[in-house]
Amino acid sequence: MPNIASAKKRTRTTAKRTAINTARKSRVRGFIRKVEEALTSGDASAAKAALAAAEPEIMRGVSKGVMHKNTGSRKVSRLAQRVAKLSK
Repeated sequence: MPNIASAKKRTRTTAKRTAINTARKSRVRGFIRKVEEALTSGDASAAKAALAAAEPEIMRGVSKGVMHKNTGSRKVSRLAQRVAKLSK
């Protein structure tokens, strides 16, 4: 347990940031899941709409530091590939 004031503040700040980052990660995963569900159902138009909503959310996660840049790009790329394959 911290005794110094700055260490106490750091603990509070870390707890707040952790909660925010956890919520952000969960939100990104939710958008990805919606695309996955549309893909498994075989609905091309729903998959396209879900991908259009998920892509900026994934990249927002990247810009906020929740996810690495390459990871975000990889996820968007793989989802887009699968949606394009379904649309054929």
